[in-house]
Amino acid sequence: MRPPGRATAAPSVRCNRGFRLLPIRRSPRDRRFRLEAGRSCLKMAAFGMKLSSVMKILPSRLALLLAFALPTAAAAQRGDVYTEDRLNQLQQSITMMTGQIEQLQHRNAQLQQQLEKMQTDYEYRIEQLEKGGGGGGRPAPRPGAQAAAPAPSAAPSHGGGSADQLYDDAFKKLQEGDYAGAERGFKTFVQRNPQNKLAGNAQYWLGETYYARRDYQNAMTAFAEGYKAYKASPKGPDNLLKLGITMAALNRKSDACAIFARFSQDYPRATDLQKRRIDQERQKNGCG
Repeated sequence: MRPPGRATAAPSVRCNRGFRLLPIRRSPRDRRFRLEAGRSCLKMAAFGMKLSSVMKILPSRLALLLAFALPTAAAAQRGDVYTEDRLNQLQQSITMMTGQIEQLQHRNAQLQQQLEKMQTDYEYRIEQLEKGGGGGGRPAPRPGAQAAAPAPSAAPSHGGGSADQLYDDAFKKLQEGDYAGAERGFKTFVQRNPQNKLAGNAQYWLGETYYARRDYQNAMTAFAEGYKAYKASPKGPDNLLKLGITMAALNRKSDACAIFARFSQDYPRATDLQKRRIDQERQKNGCG
């Protein structure tokens, strides 16, 4: 009990967050209190309201981010696979176009030879006419013409024309996607014409017929044979390059890296495209 005649002021009670309980004191027996908030409590209350609103929005925002992020990651992974497949397709297309250019160059060289022979023959005939040799009998051919005359039949039994036709037919089947037919054609060409100018090309395209069907074991054998037998041919660098790529496909990474390292030594004058492809394959297979 309080001592009589002595009124004690009711102490102010502070709330946990800056609120104070103050007595109303309208009468001595009035025991009511009022709640008063300090500035700090008001600031905290405002912060709490903002935090509450943010927390309400945050789950939906996170869900939205996840909804966009997960498909994006999956799409990125699919995009990497698509990019690699597309790159392989483009490289295959470049290889095919290179083969077509080589084929056209060979035909152009043949036409040039034929034109030179025709020009020589015409010059000889004009010379004989000017000398008056066209009057009686057939003039005796000059020595140069004797050497040029038998040229069309100088090829082996499977002569130049038939060999070219065999090569063209095999390459056409390769372009059409008839890899089995192209394999038979190129294999027959190499067996019948091992010394032909196109033998190195045919051996390379034979390896491509296997590689296109993912028969990497036979492809490796064909490319290795092409590099060994026709190292100095126009397709020598391509044979060595594809040999390394095929070994990498067979999980023989160390052998593939050794092949790639050997490329610059054997073919220092390779094209920029071939050199870039070697660098790409070295990086792809982790070659040191």
